[in-house]
Amino acid sequence: MNVAIIPARGGSKRIPDKNIKPFSGKPIIAYSIEMAKISGLFDKIIVSTDSQEIAHTAKEYGAEVPFMRPKKLSDDLTPTAPVLLHALKWLEENGVSPNYACCIYATAPFVQPDYIKKGLGLIMSKRVSSVFSVTTFPFSIFRALNISEAGGLEMFWPEHELTRSNDLPEAYHDAGQFYWLDSEKFLKTKKIYTGDALPVILPRCLVQDIDTPEDWETAEAMYEVAKIRGLL
Repeated sequence: MNVAIIPARGGSKRIPDKNIKPFSGKPIIAYSIEMAKISGLFDKIIVSTDSQEIAHTAKEYGAEVPFMRPKKLSDDLTPTAPVLLHALKWLEENGVSPNYACCIYATAPFVQPDYIKKGLGLIMSKRVSSVFSVTTFPFSIFRALNISEAGGLEMFWPEHELTRSNDLPEAYHDAGQFYWLDSEKFLKTKKIYTGDALPVILPRCLVQDIDTPEDWETAEAMYEVAKIRGLL
């Protein structure tokens, strides 16, 4: 049995009503719910929220909201892992014990069923604790610069000042779309980033972090271009 868990608290400050704000024609959370449904992988698609308005929107698009997230797990500082633990423990207490859980972020309009399926295939075949979406940095991190206290520029890795970009290793970052978890292992370790974690690599054109109004505008523009290119 597989469940999708979509964390979506209310009270976003930088982007008011972020999780249900219209994105290219519909609430942004709708994309995550719809892609989870289209994947056909999940027995349950659950939204974990403390907001009645988000709960209403989530149900409207076909998700379940079987509980309201407690306030202690709904502030600005609460990381994702405790939210997922709460949801899985609630399910367990109510007679549902999924083999695998997939956390899909509410603000992931680029998430695609094929990549979600690839993640499940990896976690099942390799028997690892977690699998999550990543993408490459657009520039080599080994050429990163720091601004010193005096205001000057200095390289974090000066030993690579003359190294050709082609000779530097590729670096990846969390794409912020989804995480597959072996439920039994996660309930024990309480960790998303595990030592045996495996990646699902996404193209950069389908990844955009959305934390600020500028990010939002960029993501909408990228989304429309991706649609024109037939990527969505």
